[in-house]
Amino acid sequence: SVVDDPAAAEVVIVNTCAFVEDAKSESIQTVLDVARIQSLEERKTKKALVVTGCMAQRYAEELAAELPEIDAVVGFENYKNIASKIRDVLYRNANPADHDIPSPSGSALLAAPADASRVHVGSPTVPFRAEWARRRLTPRHTAFVRVAEGCDHACAFCAIPGFRGKFRSKPWEMLVEEISRLAAQGVKEINLIAEDTNQYGSDFAKSDPNRDTRRLSDLLYEIDTIPGIEWVRLLYCYPSYFSDDLIDAIAKIDKVVKYVDIPLQHVTENVLRRMNRPGKAHTLRILDKLRARIPNLVLRSTFIVGFPGETDADHRELVEFVEKMRFARAGFFAYSQEEGTAAFDHEDQVPEKVKTKRRDRLVQVQQRIQEEFAAAQQGKVLSVLVDKIDEDGMSVGRAWFDAPEIDSVVHLLQDVEPGTMVDVKIVGQHMFDLVGDCNLDGSAEEDLPDV
Repeated sequence: SVVDDPAAAEVVIVNTCAFVEDAKSESIQTVLDVARIQSLEERKTKKALVVTGCMAQRYAEELAAELPEIDAVVGFENYKNIASKIRDVLYRNANPADHDIPSPSGSALLAAPADASRVHVGSPTVPFRAEWARRRLTPRHTAFVRVAEGCDHACAFCAIPGFRGKFRSKPWEMLVEEISRLAAQGVKEINLIAEDTNQYGSDFAKSDPNRDTRRLSDLLYEIDTIPGIEWVRLLYCYPSYFSDDLIDAIAKIDKVVKYVDIPLQHVTENVLRRMNRPGKAHTLRILDKLRARIPNLVLRSTFIVGFPGETDADHRELVEFVEKMRFARAGFFAYSQEEGTAAFDHEDQVPEKVKTKRRDRLVQVQQRIQEEFAAAQQGKVLSVLVDKIDEDGMSVGRAWFDAPEIDSVVHLLQDVEPGTMVDVKIVGQHMFDLVGDCNLDGSAEEDLPDV
């Protein structure tokens, strides 16, 4: 069985991230925290600690060599064998002095050096497996659905193509079945994700002799026919793949919330060229086109500050761009120098203090924009999907313009069961978060709680 408390588990699997330095540090700290918890447990047999995910794929040998607490490092190609790997680990830990007996999987546990015997990685470009039966960490009414894996771009700051593999779309039938099964399980909100979500289907013709022409727009229309799904959200859309068909689908399909996450990374020609990203003119054209053709569109974006060669003038132009475009939601990250990327060896690295100062300036600008966006919702009636009951006993949900985990929330004045979609009148705000009254006449507005 699967348990939520690492201290109660015989095996703990840590799924890691290797995108930027902060994510790597957090992953390593989690591994060490689990190892510490396991060391405090008094058991006859040693517990097992297995590391998976992007760090396992990218730094397998280093993890095995530097963290002896780890029992197995499992990469993408070996996910299908993870159960047998875990059985081997448990057997080895239960029989530390009996290495001549075959392991449960029949493998020779000590046929290789200690570090190597713990590493099971392989290729990053692997076939898709059905994911509908997975244990989801989100509330039962919302789900993230990966439509593709890998990336064929060569952004100078990004190491993802090296450890996530080539871009490949999840097979159509597998994807539709997954979403249908999630809907049958009670999922109301589908959040579509990938490294390049809106590129979905672009590789079908390469592998299909019948030249399958289905794309993300076709998938949206297909999801529209699935009973139970109420919201569909697009995250991680690359600027170069917004076809007219896709824009029309977003605009016309009621279930598709008018929210697009499109990480732009920067806006000046100098920095975009260095990043090997689409240029400024293209960026402005696609933003204008999206806003012109999708009524009430809410845009979310992310930006990197302090990329090698970014000047004070580049930074000022980015600040002016953010102020002018008024993204409803945005995130800002200091450039992380990643080995294996084109920008890693650039000589004109920006000092950390300068990167932090530039990031903080943009965060300050965005905070004001988001407070003003929240203020503009006052008095409106919005549909809210209730996510949870917080520690104070209040129901907390989200409006359609907020993605789970990364955006703002709506605190409700009434008790509403998680998973419920309810219309509320917005009667207050706390910075970016809203306060909603299920009594649409606003009768509960007089006694707003502190949240």
